[in-house]
Amino acid sequence: MMSGVTSGTGSASCRFAQYFVVCGLDTETGLEPEELAGESFEQSPLRRSFKSKVLSHYPESTDRSPFNRDAVNMLCMPRGLSFRSQADSREHRFHSFTVARDDGTHSYGFVHTYYEEVTSAQITAAMQTLHQMHHVEHHSISSSSPSSSASSPSTSSMDSLVSSLDESDTASLAEHPLSACLGCAAGSFQPARDTLYASKALCLLTPLPFLLAARHFLSQLHQAVTSHAAPPLPLESYIHNILYEVPAPPPGRSLRFHGVQGPIMCQQPGPEELPLGDYPLGEAFSLLGVENLVRLLTSVLLETQVLLYSQDYQRLMTLAEGITTLLFPFQWQHVYLPILPAPLHHLLDAPVPFLMGIQRRDGTQRSTLDLSHEANLCFVDIDNHRVDPPEDLPLFPDQPELVKELNEVLLHFGLQPYGGTTTTKPAPAAPPCLSSLVLEDLMEDRRNGNLGGEELAVLERLQALARRCGGGGMAGGKTLGRAFQEEEEELKAAKMNVQLREVFAGRFTSMFGRYEEFVIHSAPDLESWLGNREGMSNFDKGSFLSAQPAPHRHFLSRFLETAMFSSFVDGKVLSRWADREPLQRVFDGRLERERLYNTFEDDPGNRHYRKYTVLHESVQAMERRLLKADHTAIHPHLLDMRIGQGRHQQGCFPRLQADVLAQGHHPNKWSSRNTRRSDPKRPVTAETTSGLDNDQREKYSPGRRSINQSKLLDPSPSAVTQTQRGFVEGLLRECRVKTRRMLMERMGKESMELGQGEASITGLQENRLIHSLCDLLERTWGHGLQLKQGSSALWSHLLYYQANEDKMESPSHAESPVSNGSDSRRLEEGLPPPKGSFVQDMRFVQTMSGGLSEVGRARAWIHLALEKKLLSQHLKLLLANHDLIRQLYKPYAFLLCEEEREQFLFHLLSLNTVDYLCFTRTFTSISIPYRVVITPMKKLSIAMTMSNPWVCVSGELGDSGIRQIPKNTQEIFFQCQNLGRLSTLQLGQENSGLLAKCLVDCVIVHNEITGHTYRFPCGRWLGKGVGDGSLERVLIGQLVSPGGEEDSGRWTGTPPEQGSPPQSGRTGGLGSLGRSNKLCSVQVQEDMREAVNNLVKHFHKAEQERGNLTALLCGEGGLVRSLEQFLLHGFKSSRLFQRSVFIWDFVEKGVVSMETADQMGDLRGSTELCDSLCHYANGINASSRNIGKEGKFQLLVCLGVRDRLLPQWLPLLAECHLTAGQYEKSALVRDRAAVHSLSRVLHTLHEFPIALEPALVKGVDL
Repeated sequence: MMSGVTSGTGSASCRFAQYFVVCGLDTETGLEPEELAGESFEQSPLRRSFKSKVLSHYPESTDRSPFNRDAVNMLCMPRGLSFRSQADSREHRFHSFTVARDDGTHSYGFVHTYYEEVTSAQITAAMQTLHQMHHVEHHSISSSSPSSSASSPSTSSMDSLVSSLDESDTASLAEHPLSACLGCAAGSFQPARDTLYASKALCLLTPLPFLLAARHFLSQLHQAVTSHAAPPLPLESYIHNILYEVPAPPPGRSLRFHGVQGPIMCQQPGPEELPLGDYPLGEAFSLLGVENLVRLLTSVLLETQVLLYSQDYQRLMTLAEGITTLLFPFQWQHVYLPILPAPLHHLLDAPVPFLMGIQRRDGTQRSTLDLSHEANLCFVDIDNHRVDPPEDLPLFPDQPELVKELNEVLLHFGLQPYGGTTTTKPAPAAPPCLSSLVLEDLMEDRRNGNLGGEELAVLERLQALARRCGGGGMAGGKTLGRAFQEEEEELKAAKMNVQLREVFAGRFTSMFGRYEEFVIHSAPDLESWLGNREGMSNFDKGSFLSAQPAPHRHFLSRFLETAMFSSFVDGKVLSRWADREPLQRVFDGRLERERLYNTFEDDPGNRHYRKYTVLHESVQAMERRLLKADHTAIHPHLLDMRIGQGRHQQGCFPRLQADVLAQGHHPNKWSSRNTRRSDPKRPVTAETTSGLDNDQREKYSPGRRSINQSKLLDPSPSAVTQTQRGFVEGLLRECRVKTRRMLMERMGKESMELGQGEASITGLQENRLIHSLCDLLERTWGHGLQLKQGSSALWSHLLYYQANEDKMESPSHAESPVSNGSDSRRLEEGLPPPKGSFVQDMRFVQTMSGGLSEVGRARAWIHLALEKKLLSQHLKLLLANHDLIRQLYKPYAFLLCEEEREQFLFHLLSLNTVDYLCFTRTFTSISIPYRVVITPMKKLSIAMTMSNPWVCVSGELGDSGIRQIPKNTQEIFFQCQNLGRLSTLQLGQENSGLLAKCLVDCVIVHNEITGHTYRFPCGRWLGKGVGDGSLERVLIGQLVSPGGEEDSGRWTGTPPEQGSPPQSGRTGGLGSLGRSNKLCSVQVQEDMREAVNNLVKHFHKAEQERGNLTALLCGEGGLVRSLEQFLLHGFKSSRLFQRSVFIWDFVEKGVVSMETADQMGDLRGSTELCDSLCHYANGINASSRNIGKEGKFQLLVCLGVRDRLLPQWLPLLAECHLTAGQYEKSALVRDRAAVHSLSRVLHTLHEFPIALEPALVKGVDL
């Protein structure tokens, strides 16, 4: 393509640069100490920081990007103005920064800082005065007693500094010259002897991160200032050119423009390529290492608080920008300040996710930083190559394979992948560019292939001869070989950037390749969607997670809750009514290409790691753009300037002529050189998106609406107050949204509204919601905290509260973490005991083993309080100590905002309407005390007589083992490892004759820590000669709400669990047949199908979301009870016998009949099936357990389902010749169609692996 000449004269949004800024020393205002820099006045004045000022900026302002003077000044000189003498190092430095606007867009600043000689006699005298004051104070401190202290100077202007020296100080200076002061000798200053230099910053603000091009331009500008010879044109010409005549390169094109000493190249990716990313990712990987950088990226993706720490500002920016470019197609939605100036350090208290960076001072470590938020903080010590992620940070999906692939890319480009082994030197300020138009033309010839090796060698010799003759001493001169080498290094770094970014883009393409299938478009129009944004779910997270590989779900379950993912999905929903966001358009285009080539796997749940094939088109297109410019901007030219302006003075940046730089239209011949310009389709940005106004954007941007980006950079007291107020409102809003979400998902309302039936949200998804609640509480308690113990703000407050309570509480009234025996009566009545106290829960958490950190203890306390439904009550009690809160927190803290605090507690109180087992299921290895109480059937007035009774409690995590109940008691207290959610209980006694019998109503088991009470209904006899003669019962548990006395018996919103079959009609045994003929055949068949259907739905749920299988088999309405009703239908034995008859009697007779028929050769049906039924029935009878006839029938059904034999056994029993005599003609078991239908229904369970609890099959080897 032919290179065209193009002009940037036009709107600021089309220009390469928005502003040119000069910051430094304002000689009119004098020296003002930078009080917020945190420096001690004991330091030499040459080592202190002073306030800098924006000396000039051009243009004055633009409509779309107003100039923020204070913000730019702070970010150009984050530590303020600094001074040096001729004896100090005065290396120039380069750094960049970014300024976020309220609409989410960014401007990028590129700063070249150097030291310029101070020519103002007033400033020199002021610095001398400061040194004299410093010497006097240092001498007075060293000569005074240790108890005395010198006051620090608080002057802020030169006049006050001069007047502060009185006659006594002058006399002291005469007696003790500066050279005699050890503390001042290293930084002394005498105008007659020393030259004073002050830092000055040249800054270029651009709308896009053109790092390399801006760095080259500023470097050339500085070289022109420090050069002996004047530049070809006044500096105003080059600055005017970059501001008004150099456009931003169109998408997919490159542009060449001219600096002071040579050409500069920049390029912009095409619409289908990854966005512009000029920051060197290779340097980021070298600074941290591959594994550390992946941990950092994981922390950013999960929206933790990320704090970067380094002496070098550019390192902070390189890491921050590098990480955010790797987020594609997602975008960081929260506070983003890679360089946090000293006046803005109060933002470290921000109770929101942030990505910020602060400069390390000499000799300081992390321990010296006053950080109120550490529970969810990822601390990145760049200089020491360390990343300290927050606790419980999950692994990135396929992290080992990802690290291996990244290592291969780095090795391919010659970089060592293991960062931290060597110290990376700071990059130089900028490589010098070509110093002559001849070399510029040669470079162009070399790109075009018109220059061979022989010609290059000749030109090298000519250049060396010119240097020997004195013609090669121009600053910035270099050999052709060096110029070509630098060009190749830049090209290599750009290609490495693309490949590293493609690796991560490939991982996100693999993970979210089918995300569109789970996006929910439920709103009919834009207005209804915006009006109900918080109450509407746009993404089916449960179904998405169930389709992912199990090892990935821990990370993905938390990532789906982030603002960046919500914003991404919102953008997809909004694309129905407005243009798509640029990143989403590129990502969706990639997914379409993947589908076209059919690279997605059919089963994403079993997805294997696949190296992503780099898009060679992107690499080749980028390489082509860098090697040959598509467009060339207008060259700098003479401007209409006044005579005498633009004079060159070596080492001093001139005062620019403002009138020629204030606007970009000048009537001269150069402005007419506008030739054809490529104008491809403009990318869709926040400014061009149609269909949404600013208010509507704010509604669907959850990560931005609570943060006023422009106010963040305002250090004034009023702005700080407004910012902190915004944080308070944001915390309250977040609490409301989180609690509402927890309620909706726990109660299943959201799934029911979406037509997904009973897809309850438990397990993994519940854990992620509770984790986010813990994070919210930590951030809330860390807001405005000024006095803290350890890394957890909440736990620190709890410790202070406990210390106050211990002082007030006498030892005699100290309560045990375990309830006393007076609670037994409540347990016997089926009511939970009284709630544990606030301090009791704290003491138990402190005694927990496992080496929990402060953060871990705080989370354990939150889990326990939430499970006990005491979280809001405990926090209200904690906040009732107002004196303690005022002592611990700053005035703007959330906890000191009374109205918001009350609303916060109210939202947490709503969580009491559902049941959580978060503590029980999270802390599985701790020891828990349990209390078991046996309740007899009181209404029959039968004395309870049991012989050596025992119990064995089983839960999802194990069983307690057999526990003997003491004589003459009805309860037992024991301690064992956490059993999890209780499911079954074995109750038994020894075989000690006919007198040892008891009619048991239920058994109550109470968890003394969590307050959970489980009721195990029985309603049957236990003893020989009564009922079915069972000496052992297996009971199914039912959780009683731990809502306390005022909530007992109230439904909590969580569906009730199935317990043991009801006691109604059970006094005669399981098979009491007095009312069997009244059973409705239709209802019996419906109950049977419902029981099987519940089992099928159980196995179709994700493993983490399944309930208690034993309850579905043996509980009320379970398979055993339904099958029993089926076999009872039409049974006529009750008319012949006046005693209880059990189904097991019929099964035993049928087995005997089959065995007899088999011996006589009259057996009908499959011999193998008959043998299996006889084998199982005889094995159950031969068991040493005395579980009675009911328990034997239950065990036969469970074993038949487990071994897939039950559907074949039913026809055998139905066709047995005894059936006709035992059942009426209308009985279901004599209806072949009904039996065949039941067998087919039971056959659907064959595809599921049914594992029985040990309590059910104990002692039976079948």
